[in-house]
Amino acid sequence: MPPVDPALWQRIVQQVIATGGNVIRPWFTELEPISLEHGLFEIGGVNPRQRDYCRRHATRLFTEAAQAATGRLVGVCFLTAADSPTEESAEAPEAAPPSFQPDEGLPLGEDYTFEAFVTGPCNRLAHAACLAVSESPGKTYNPLYIHGSVGLGKTHLLQATCRRIGASNPQAKLCVLSCEMFVNHFIEAVERGQLHDFRYRYRHADILAIDDIQFLSAHEQTQEEFFHTFNTLYQSQRQIILSSDRGPGQIPDLEERLVSRFNWGLVAQIDRPCYETRVAIVRKKARMRNFDLPEDVVCFIAGVIDSNARELEGAIAKVAMLAQVTARNVDIPLAEEALGTKLGAPRKGISIEDILKAVIGRFNVRLADLQSKKRTRSIAFPRQVCMYLARELTRHSLEEIGGYFGGRDHTTVMHAKRSIDLLRQRDPQLQATLDLITQELGNKA
Repeated sequence: MPPVDPALWQRIVQQVIATGGNVIRPWFTELEPISLEHGLFEIGGVNPRQRDYCRRHATRLFTEAAQAATGRLVGVCFLTAADSPTEESAEAPEAAPPSFQPDEGLPLGEDYTFEAFVTGPCNRLAHAACLAVSESPGKTYNPLYIHGSVGLGKTHLLQATCRRIGASNPQAKLCVLSCEMFVNHFIEAVERGQLHDFRYRYRHADILAIDDIQFLSAHEQTQEEFFHTFNTLYQSQRQIILSSDRGPGQIPDLEERLVSRFNWGLVAQIDRPCYETRVAIVRKKARMRNFDLPEDVVCFIAGVIDSNARELEGAIAKVAMLAQVTARNVDIPLAEEALGTKLGAPRKGISIEDILKAVIGRFNVRLADLQSKKRTRSIAFPRQVCMYLARELTRHSLEEIGGYFGGRDHTTVMHAKRSIDLLRQRDPQLQATLDLITQELGNKA
């Protein structure tokens, strides 16, 4: 098959860098174009786990970039070295439903270690608490509840703690999973009449670590089950570690008895990193990936990206990708091009929290309602306004914006953006309201 034109691949990568936001990962620099034939653009250079991430989160991003670069209707397919096009396209017989295996949780990320975590004033308490728990699980802080905004290191600390416990006690039974997995495992167990197996699996764990526990919201039956699982583990001094994007009392539709229990141990908040911490994060992340960043570029990235570690990693990846595909030295002009901003230019300092406060004040609604499952127009419309403004005024991805509103997926955010776009063109009053909110937010930024 003919190779892909390097100039075409360069244009695609530049488009991805410009529009990818937080979808971009550092290992994107390893992606390689395989072929472009019959309207199918094959991209390789990934392992199975990275391939699955690309298929879930980056297919639309690369598809739009490929179509813009070629001017044709192109589909994108991500392949590992073991994949073959014929196997990908061949029609496979429908597989039998998998057996119920609730211990299949989150794989521990290779980079999620205490050594790779950068501490600062924003996260020192959470880091110290996780270290203490890893040394004496079930005895120091139980439960340990870590909360903070997107990309601040909650999952990193949770997994680093479990990794350290597993290394020091290989016999320990660790259950590390997302709240969504826990909910799905419970539903599957109910449907298959395997509640006994479900309860045995989780109530006999030595460590139960659940990421994004806020997704228990509005799942009444699962909350009931988790309440009894929590009690069983706590009474037997088994360690419980939870992470969330908000404090226990701020999770909408969460039973009071669970809120109370989440506060029994230590509740540690992680805040946004300060400039010095961001500089240290950029240095460490670049060094871990053997990517040589000049000090002025390190300081530039830390100055431009002021939100979280995940965005800092994405910025490093953008700079690395652009340097690789254009064969240029890493310097300030290249970093400015990769990040789409100039040195010394004013930054957008608007957060989703700022937008939520502004919309709550303007439309007289409650935060809990905006993040709930309610679909009445009095709630749904201001929620759509929030999503629209978040997409327009912040760097957050569609998935991250949806996460602020009860775990909604990216298609909901896209629908909200399109709906408000159409409405504001027909309704001058709505356009004036959006302009006024934007102006208020800009004055505070």
